[in-house]
Amino acid sequence: MSALTCEYRPGLEGIPATQSAISFVNGQEGILEYRGVSIEELAAKSHFLEVAYLLIWGELPTQEELAAFEHEIRFHRRVKYRIRDMMKCFPESGHPMDALQASAAALGLFYSKRALDDPAYIRAATVRLLAKIPTMVAAFQHIRKGNDPIQPRDDLDYSSNFLYMLSEQEADALAASIFDTGLILHAEHTINASTFSAMVTASTLTDPYAVVASAVGTLAGPLHGGASEDVLAMLETIGSVDRVTAFVDEAIATKAKIPGFGHRVYKVKDPRAVILQGLAEKLFRKFGSDEYYDVAVALESRVVDCLGHKGIYPNVDFYSGLVYRKLNIPSDLFTPVFAIARVAGWLAHWKEQLNHNRIFRPTQVYVGDHGRPYIPMEERG
Repeated sequence: MSALTCEYRPGLEGIPATQSAISFVNGQEGILEYRGVSIEELAAKSHFLEVAYLLIWGELPTQEELAAFEHEIRFHRRVKYRIRDMMKCFPESGHPMDALQASAAALGLFYSKRALDDPAYIRAATVRLLAKIPTMVAAFQHIRKGNDPIQPRDDLDYSSNFLYMLSEQEADALAASIFDTGLILHAEHTINASTFSAMVTASTLTDPYAVVASAVGTLAGPLHGGASEDVLAMLETIGSVDRVTAFVDEAIATKAKIPGFGHRVYKVKDPRAVILQGLAEKLFRKFGSDEYYDVAVALESRVVDCLGHKGIYPNVDFYSGLVYRKLNIPSDLFTPVFAIARVAGWLAHWKEQLNHNRIFRPTQVYVGDHGRPYIPMEERG
C-alpha cells in the first residue's frame, strides 16, 4: 500500500509498531501481565528488582541469580562526583524531570563504550541505569535546596534506600513495601509513548543512556507521566465532597479533561488503580487518612456514574499521588518516581529491540502544496 493510500491514524492509534513478549494488556477486561504473570500476583508476591529481572531477561530469577543481581545494583548506586557537580549548576526552579533527563544522558559520557552485541555490556548498562537513576532523583531533591545529596546505603534494599536518600531517615517497613509495590505497578505497560520513544531511539543503535534519557523526556509530558501531579491539584481545587458533583457536571458541560480518568487502552478501571487504592487504604489505616481521599472516592463514583458508559474509569495516576504524598514524596517528584520504575520496562524493550532491530522510519501523508514558485525577497509581502 502506498503512502498516498494508506490510512492515517493520528497518534498511530491501534497500529502495531512491533512484536513483543514483554507485557500484555486487555483493556476490555482490565488485564495486565508482565511476561505472562498477572500484575495482581506480582504486586502481592514479588518485589521490584525481581520484577525488573523478569521483564528484562524474560524469566523469574533463581535465588542465586536474584542475589547476584541485587548485589550488583547495590554496588553501582553511587554516581560520579562530576555528575553531582553538574546537577549543582541546574537552576533550583528547574523541574526534576528535566534534571533527570540531563543526568541520565550525562551517564553516557562516563560509560561511553558501545558494545551492543556484548551481553556483559548490556548487563552492566542495565545495572547502572537501574541503580543510579534513583540516586540522581534523590540527589537533585537535596541539591535544589542547597544541600549535599544523601549517599546511598548498601545495607538497605532498593526501595528503602531511595526513601532514605530522600529524607535521611529509615522508612517504616510498611511504607517501603508499599512504595516497592508502586514501582512494580509502574514498571511496564506495553508500547506507551515513552516506551515507543525509547524504542525509536534504540533502533538507531545509540547507547542505552540516550535511550533512557529520550524516554524520560517523553514521560515528562502531562498527557503521559505528569498526570498524577494534576490529580492532586484537582482534588485540592475541589476541596470537599459536597463540591464533587458541581465539578464533574461543569467538566462534562465544558468537555474539560478530568485528570486521572480515561485511558487509551483500558475501558474499565485500570487494574493498577485498583491495587493502588488498596495500598492507599493500608497506608491510611496505619498513618492516618489523607484529607482528600474521601474527595477522590466521591469523584470516582460521580465520574463513573456519568461517564462509565463511555469507558471512562480511573487510571493508574488517580490514586498514585495520594500514596506518594502519604510517603512524604514531593508532588513534583511523582513523575521521576514513575521513571525510576519504568526504567525496567524501557530497558526490557531496548534489549528486545536489539534482538530484531530495524530502524524506525514511518511514512507520512503529505497535505501541502506542490509546484510553488520561489518569490524573490523584494516581491514578498
